Amino acid sequence: MSLNPVIVGRLAQVLQAAQAAPRGGKQAIYAAACAELGMSTATLHRHLGKITVKPERKKRSDAGDVSLTRDEAVAISAALMTSHRKSNKRLMSIGQAVEVMRANREVRAERSDPATGELVPLSDSAIARALRHYNLHPDQLNRPTPAVELKSLHPNHVWQVDASLCVLYYLNARTEAESGLQVMERDKFYKNKPANLKRIEADRVWSYEITCHHSSSVYLQYVMGAESGTNLADCFINAIQKREGDPFHGVPFVLMMDMGSANTSGLFTNLARRLQVKTIAHAPGNARATGQVEKTRDLIERSFESGLRLRPVRDLAELNAQAQRWARWFNATKAHSRHGKTRSEAWMTITADQLRVAPPVEICQALLTESPETRKVTDFLTVSYKGREFDVRGVPNVMVGEKLHITLNPWVLDAAMVVDTDADGNEVLHSIPLVVRDEAGFRTDANVIGEDWKRPADTQLEANRKEVDRFAYDATTDAEVEAKRKAKAVPFGGRIDPGKVIDQAPERTFMPRRGTDLAPAVTTTRTAATERVLNGFEAAAELRRRGLEMTREITANLRAWYPEGVPEGELDALHARLTVRSGLRVVAGGAS
Repeated sequence: MSLNPVIVGRLAQVLQAAQAAPRGGKQAIYAAACAELGMSTATLHRHLGKITVKPERKKRSDAGDVSLTRDEAVAISAALMTSHRKSNKRLMSIGQAVEVMRANREVRAERSDPATGELVPLSDSAIARALRHYNLHPDQLNRPTPAVELKSLHPNHVWQVDASLCVLYYLNARTEAESGLQVMERDKFYKNKPANLKRIEADRVWSYEITCHHSSSVYLQYVMGAESGTNLADCFINAIQKREGDPFHGVPFVLMMDMGSANTSGLFTNLARRLQVKTIAHAPGNARATGQVEKTRDLIERSFESGLRLRPVRDLAELNAQAQRWARWFNATKAHSRHGKTRSEAWMTITADQLRVAPPVEICQALLTESPETRKVTDFLTVSYKGREFDVRGVPNVMVGEKLHITLNPWVLDAAMVVDTDADGNEVLHSIPLVVRDEAGFRTDANVIGEDWKRPADTQLEANRKEVDRFAYDATTDAEVEAKRKAKAVPFGGRIDPGKVIDQAPERTFMPRRGTDLAPAVTTTRTAATERVLNGFEAAAELRRRGLEMTREITANLRAWYPEGVPEGELDALHARLTVRSGLRVVAGGAS
């Protein structure tokens, strides 16, 4: 019975009559009121309590006081928390935990009786109140940690992906009656019958849910087997492709997922790097980070998979066709509470620079296993890759003779990628264009003889080479270096003495070593060499070299004295004879 003003007025009269009744007379008043209003005694008292103004209950003088110390509360809380299962089920009660900790002398959990001074063990309820007082009760510690709301900037900025095991459905075709999608009966497939689960393990269906964080658009695909890097890569490649009738496509800038080994495998991370997708794996146990895709799994179970019992499918292809049909309908018709639009309407706000159109499936599949190949930079700053020539002039710090790692470019067919590493060790990709040549085999951007004079920009090697030259010649400009080179300037301004290291070396004295005379095994006949005879011209040249001025008189005397030539051994005596000792300084051995 609802409380309307008439009933409330009558209840007030009953309450006043009961309060004024003598001892033992209230029951008759309550019985008459129940008969009149057609309600039970309990209902009557409940309604009377609603309209009664009760005085505030006096608080106990020791309200809020606890006898359990915080250190003991921490110990008891630790014992309770360590007994929790992953499902948050607590296996040990507070009383049992206190009993165990007392037996091990970890806690005492007692109080002093103010009347007798006796130490009395604390009750379980008192300990529970103390745990809550210190905010150490398991119910408090198991509450979620504070979260930070995440946002994405635009459609395709961030995607989330998750794999889910469809526990209700599996595909099997052992008999005609069992062919198609089957329901896993609850009484046949559960944890106490692992053999049945093992039998259908390879036939169970997994689903990959991919969502756009900004628009909440959904892509759904089912696979057979298990969660693996291959299945993830296959679903991701299909999700980024443009599909007829579905606007949701393109390559995201960021992909969020869990820390599963399949998601972080080298196969998929290699694909993500080549497509320039930043992968973010949230910490284990922090499923809230990808809460959108987790909630999408719930929507799929209730909105799509619930209808499969009414319309069975025969194979995986038919299941995926139905799933994509449902996803297109869901994205186009179901509004999201956050932005108030349908998911497709929200995704359609994407701009041209935000929509990165995916390369063909064949290119994406090649990127899964394509390893960079090492190529050497030529003098023309090009590299050869897969039978084609690519221009690397735009690669930072490129140098002739350097080896670069080259791979496919998924975005531009007539280009390749240079795989580089930045200072932090992160992989950096540089697109390099294909070298285009004309019918004559020349580069279309080559210099025309007699018309173009541009030279390649300095690479790091050229810049270093010029810096070294300026240092060697104490110059500030390259022109100054060239001028000093032409002037035959000595490098380093003559400051460097290459023999200084010898001068500064310490003197070393070597002790003579005793040897053994060598007895020749072969004897030869010694013949004196014939003395050389200089003709007149050679003798005159030698005397002139020794400082003697050759006059006609001296030449005539030379011919007269030595008509057959001058023996080489007599040159010293001849020079002394012809020299006028009083006016000349004797030059011995030839002066230069």
